[in-house]
Amino acid sequence: MQKITTLFTDIGGVLLTNGWDRQARGEAAVLFNLDSVDLEERHHLTFDTYEVGKLTLDEYLERIVFFEERSFSYDDFKHFMFKKSLPFNDMIALICDLKKKYNLKVAVISNEGRELNQYRINTFKLNEFVDFFVSSSFVHFRKPDADIFKVAIDISQSDVSTSLYIDDRMLFVQVAEGCGLKGIHHTSYEDTKEQLAAFGLEV
Repeated sequence: MQKITTLFTDIGGVLLTNGWDRQARGEAAVLFNLDSVDLEERHHLTFDTYEVGKLTLDEYLERIVFFEERSFSYDDFKHFMFKKSLPFNDMIALICDLKKKYNLKVAVISNEGRELNQYRINTFKLNEFVDFFVSSSFVHFRKPDADIFKVAIDISQSDVSTSLYIDDRMLFVQVAEGCGLKGIHHTSYEDTKEQLAAFGLEV
């Protein structure tokens, strides 16, 4: 078995909670007295555009919430959105320990809007152990577009045969594997820890 040199990982669902997911939007609809069906429809029609960096967070919110007068502010709503991000400390510790022990390159490949992405990187100090971020809002395309994986591979200058990709969505793992990366479908800390050990990465 070749020694793994580069670890690519998603953020949402692996290192942190998804943050602004369906559950969070449901909670927002209740808290801010919004029509949940309308919120979901507007979100799905425009969120991809935000994630690929073609809208600011305020522009996205104008389309889904602030298209009419509200009794709360943009900052009120953004504060709620940001607080939905929570860390999976066991997974963060695992990646940090593996990076240190095996001198790994660690890179993120994620679908995230710029402001949410930056908040999550800064708040949870992801840049202290992640070497670079290939985020959809930075490169202007998103998973499952294979190009986002190809860009990450090019930037890392790593051999795909010695690289792993971790994601909680099987489709994205399969697309990564189609680009030559070895894939781990993350379902739990213990399972991913076992799969990493099978590739020779044990703590």
